[in-house]
Amino acid sequence: MMKKRTKNKEQSVTIELIQNATIRKSLDQYIKNRIREIPTEIKQTFPNIKQIWKCNDELDFIYGYYVGKIEEASLHYLLKATRASAGGYVDTFEIRGIIETRKKELQDTIKSAIN
Repeated sequence: MMKKRTKNKEQSVTIELIQNATIRKSLDQYIKNRIREIPTEIKQTFPNIKQIWKCNDELDFIYGYYVGKIEEASLHYLLKATRASAGGYVDTFEIRGIIETRKKELQDTIKSAIN
């Protein structure tokens, strides 16, 4: 959701960006494309995760990393795609919810890349 203030009034106008079917479909496709890029990124960026980051669960660590990374990129994508100003408001929990609908796909992609 994005809120935009008008210059003449203090009134907020709520724009239902993510509820718009075209924007939602575009965002879903963007997330799907980002998930496809993950195996290459992992091979190039994360050669020895447990040694460098001292984490107990590689999959959990990388999953959290990519959820955050995709969330941030999705926010940027939405702002750019809708030509909205950075001063607007986008509900990041809504974006995270969309990412979480692809949880299994994301986890399976990461598993195959680290094994």
